[in-house]
Amino acid sequence: MAKGKSLALGFLFGSLIGASTALLTAPTSGEDLRRRAREQSEKLRDTLMELKEESMELTRQLSKTSKEGAALLRDLTDDVKQSVESWKETIEPHQENIQEHLQKIEESLKELEEKVKKKEE
Repeated sequence: MAKGKSLALGFLFGSLIGASTALLTAPTSGEDLRRRAREQSEKLRDTLMELKEESMELTRQLSKTSKEGAALLRDLTDDVKQSVESWKETIEPHQENIQEHLQKIEESLKELEEKVKKKEE
């Protein structure tokens, strides 16, 4: 925010110096000079008001975006957790089946080994 204030102050002082220089060096009548100074002052005020409004809108948008991003991140985290839990629940019964099949295969191999030993004897 300090940069924004510095920019605004620089713009303001630069405008004032430029307007003063123009007033002092302009070969025009006093009435015309005052009218132009008034117009420039109004333009400067309008520009500053626009800058202020735009910066406030930008601040609001940034705040809204950060809140939405945080909510989206929470939702995404919850979804990932649910997906992992669902995957674990889906895989768990299959793990038991695989272990049972492996035990049966081991038993079958042992039986085969015993049969082969008996035949060799």
